[in-house]
Amino acid sequence: MEVKLLGRVREAIRVRHYSRRTEEAYTHWIRRYIVFHGKKHPAVMGTNEISAFLTWLAVQQHVSASTQNQALSALLFLYREILRIDIGPIDAPPRARMPTCLPVVLSRDEVAAVLNRLHDTLWIIGMLLYGAGLRLHECLEIRVKDVDFARHQLLVRRGKGQKDRRTMLPERVEAALRVHLVDVKRQHERDLADGLGCVVLPFALDRKYPHASSDWAWQFVFPAARICRDPRFGPPTRYHLHESVAQKGVARAVREAGVTKRVGCHTFRHSFATHLLEDGYDIRTVQELGHADVSTTMMYTHVLNRGALGVRSPADRL
Repeated sequence: MEVKLLGRVREAIRVRHYSRRTEEAYTHWIRRYIVFHGKKHPAVMGTNEISAFLTWLAVQQHVSASTQNQALSALLFLYREILRIDIGPIDAPPRARMPTCLPVVLSRDEVAAVLNRLHDTLWIIGMLLYGAGLRLHECLEIRVKDVDFARHQLLVRRGKGQKDRRTMLPERVEAALRVHLVDVKRQHERDLADGLGCVVLPFALDRKYPHASSDWAWQFVFPAARICRDPRFGPPTRYHLHESVAQKGVARAVREAGVTKRVGCHTFRHSFATHLLEDGYDIRTVQELGHADVSTTMMYTHVLNRGALGVRSPADRL
């Protein structure tokens, strides 16, 4: 029962082109909801069971407000979009009120201290997270064709909200990135010689362009060390580096640098926006570089109303 129901949930999410993270989160919470109620089918349950589950999460599991709201969203999606059941209003507990949290921002010296303790590929990733203001998944999903050395730009494909955007490519990282791409190309050529060398393409482009999956331009800039041979994902392909590799590397560098702030990969993005504003770039410029939500951008620092003739990456000031 559970397997078939979750299969329908995945299918409905993919039809709507929701992100992979949304699919993972929704199926996770629906599975926990079913197990919590002794594997009863959701169709025979309703508002009382949903309220009991959410209350258990908040009171017994001490989850955050955002986690509780995510679980509620997953269950509402299940009942409204999959089961087509009108469960009516859920009186208790209500949606948890989200706290207003200030982002953790590193000073320039702290950024330099952490980046100096990253090496090779992780240093390049760290420089792009900070110097280009990228989210981690945006950085790891960059393909060779999206790097424009001539214009010193990166093209971010299908970022948050399925939006493309351009951002700067820090000059300080270009030399190391060129050397890195030479090594990646050698690896790709070895894969081709072994009868492999394919990469996952979005939106079934492999049917429209049959040879694109093995084309150098479509390869990930940061490929995984091993070939993915899971039959669920089709023929053997080389996916991008797993997020945990970068996360663990940054966590280790933070410890070695002696930084006591709660720092993760996303902290570089907060620091990027803050340092741009401190350098005198106006808020509109920062928004165009990937911080579209004004309310979020305003949290970083006081807005300085000075026009920017040209944007230089804060990484180039380290």
